[in-house]
Parts: sequence; structure tokens; C-alpha cells
Amino acid sequence: MSERIQKINSLVQQHVGEIISQELGLKPGIFVTISKVDTTSDLRYTRVFISIFPEKEINYVEKTLQKEMYRIQGALNRKLSMRPLPRIKFKTDMTESKADEIEKLIEQTKKL
Repeated sequence: MSERIQKINSLVQQHVGEIISQELGLKPGIFVTISKVDTTSDLRYTRVFISIFPEKEINYVEKTLQKEMYRIQGALNRKLSMRPLPRIKFKTDMTESKADEIEKLIEQTKKL
């Protein structure tokens, strides 16, 4: 991955995180973290991987992000001074919950 792509990923991560926390207005007690950003080499698309806590609110957050995509994309475009502007797509990062499941399975096998 080029240094330019890494810098763009970092900027997108920072700005999208700010937009979600400051402008989106999610229900209180919901935490959305940008775990990873992956921008294509042609800078046209960027996948934003998010972690959501509590997990029972995943559907609510995904629907809210989808509904507010135009507003989020516009806010990001205003913050980035580059061309082309990457189109964002959100992906839910389930790494944390899968790690918890694996850890529980390991603990169960130790007890056997």
C-alpha cells in the first residue's frame, strides 16, 4: 500500500469518525468506532469498517448510516481537498465479537 493511500485512509478514518460522533445524533449509549479504512488505489472507493457497541444495536446503526449516507458523504467531501473524492461504503467489523466467541470456546475446551 502506498504512503499516499495510507494518509488518505487515516484522513478518512479521522473525518468519518468525527462526522458520526458529532453530526449523526445516534441514540445515547451507542458507540461506533472506525476500526479500519481501505481505499482503492484509484481513490474512487473507500470501505469504512465500523465496530458497534452494544452489539444489539448493530441493525439500528447500519440502517441509520445507510439512511444518512448522502449527508455523511457530503460532509466528508467538504473536509477532503482532493480529486477524485472516494465514495464511502460502510462494513460492520465483527472481529471483536468473533474473538470473544473463540475465547469462550477455548475456555470451554480447557474445562473438559
